[in-house]
Amino acid sequence: MSQDPLRLALIIGSNREGRFGKVVGDWITGVAKRRGDLAVDVIDLVDHELPTELSRDPSPEVAAELARVSPRLAEADAFVVVTPEYNHSYPAGLKNLIDWHHTQWQAKPVGFVSYGGLSGGLRSVEHLRQVFAELHAVTVRDVVSLHMPWERFGPDGAPLDEGAVQAAKMLLDQVGWWGNALREARAKTPYGS
Repeated sequence: MSQDPLRLALIIGSNREGRFGKVVGDWITGVAKRRGDLAVDVIDLVDHELPTELSRDPSPEVAAELARVSPRLAEADAFVVVTPEYNHSYPAGLKNLIDWHHTQWQAKPVGFVSYGGLSGGLRSVEHLRQVFAELHAVTVRDVVSLHMPWERFGPDGAPLDEGAVQAAKMLLDQVGWWGNALREARAKTPYGS
């Protein structure tokens, strides 16, 4: 079994103007980076513009953008997706990133940090579970769900509720367990062979 830190791609899934996702993303990134068992790579969708028109033969501009993000997804052993809830689901930009990739998600765990109004973004997570199941990814059970986070984060960018900190630890523990187990399984038998 590898003793190397698990390569975690942390995806900030909102690119909306005025988004709160950066605050949430920075917080969970800080929590993850304090762990010795994770090497964190933050993929913020604000930094990646992929067209909604999928193509098997992308233009040079699209190919260049894919070259910036696709290898990072492929190299990851696990994912944490930070997602808001928009209209009872997740953002279009996040779906677009997911749809441009297929094998990069396979046989890897996905954890979720969601945020929103009274539902805390949980409806977006439930939709994402179905999408990632289709891509042969394994979603972990526990979620960090932040209800009305714009009212519950302090000026230091951390949640005021200790429960969120405990939920983050539990989520990252589960992502770590699954990530290590699946990394070992993929090394022994490549997925799909």
